[in-house]
Amino acid sequence: MPHIVSLESGYYRVPLEAELSDSTHGQMLEFELNTLRVRDADGAEGVGYTFTVGRNGAAIEALLARDFPDLALHEDADRIEHLWQKLWWGLHYGGRGGPTVLALSAFDMALWDLKAKRAKLPLWKLLGGHDPRVPCYAGGIDLDFPLDKLLRQTDDNLGKGFRAIKMKVGRARLAEDVARVKAMREHLGEGFPLMVDANMKWSADEAIRAARAFAPYQPVWLEEPVIPDDVAGHARVVREGGLPVAAGENLRTLWEFKHLIATGGVTYPEPDVTNCGGVTAFIKIAHLAEAFNLPVTSHGAHDVTVQLLAAVPNRSYLEAHGFGLDRYIAEPLKIEEGYALAPDRPGHGIEFDWPGLDAIRA
Repeated sequence: MPHIVSLESGYYRVPLEAELSDSTHGQMLEFELNTLRVRDADGAEGVGYTFTVGRNGAAIEALLARDFPDLALHEDADRIEHLWQKLWWGLHYGGRGGPTVLALSAFDMALWDLKAKRAKLPLWKLLGGHDPRVPCYAGGIDLDFPLDKLLRQTDDNLGKGFRAIKMKVGRARLAEDVARVKAMREHLGEGFPLMVDANMKWSADEAIRAARAFAPYQPVWLEEPVIPDDVAGHARVVREGGLPVAAGENLRTLWEFKHLIATGGVTYPEPDVTNCGGVTAFIKIAHLAEAFNLPVTSHGAHDVTVQLLAAVPNRSYLEAHGFGLDRYIAEPLKIEEGYALAPDRPGHGIEFDWPGLDAIRA
């Protein structure tokens, strides 16, 4: 049995190439990256990671460096469901979310990477192998960009092969948001896939007004219109706003997704593999969405998530997130005429530049 012999964590502050902004987190100049390398008795290694928008990374590092080895060392690395449950319940009293589930997500991702490498399969094939070509959009973090800069960013993304674009909304005045969405629609043309993301900015009433104002410009979805805790508000926005709703990047468990989906509060469930409980939880959420005949999308960590969406039949769009790791990985995500391509390398396919990361260690 491939017993776990070591866990090696890393904690880094990654500078962004440009200042980014949204309606909730404000201006962002860097993000935090936490990594975990899990090695087994045969010398094989799996890698996992998670990220934050600039806080709590030290708490995640403490969990990965101190608590996880106590629970995981000498366990069979192939018993991923057993290990997930052991870590979940072993850390449950102070967990159920927050840094604990982000740390668990990184650990679980590393286990699946290790398992796929040992099987000599890309992760998307190990998990089901539906279709390696996944529709992909460029997720801009651009609320405070002047309009001309927003349109230049869009043209740059079109030049990179993207055929769907997401922009931020949630400015102080709804009229400003509407004018920017209108300008983006005119720039992209009729029928071009355009998403809008409010980052939890509004009450349900405000979100319904905004959705109705955006409707003439035919966005694919309105993302995170209200806080994740307002499940009833989500359901109202879906019913009364007239637009599909994407949500879930701030949900932390399968059970939170079950509640939001079952109450009719989401059209496009949107898990993030780095904070929902890892690959194990992401795939369960995707299958739960399939049972409700809903398409699943994603948030963040696109280099890993392309593997997960490629595995399931109800995948919709992969988000290519603004917090990209292109500078620190060997082979970044490939985009071809609007599709992200899941690689055929064994595992999840990410090989970090560890010396490069050491230079930005927190």
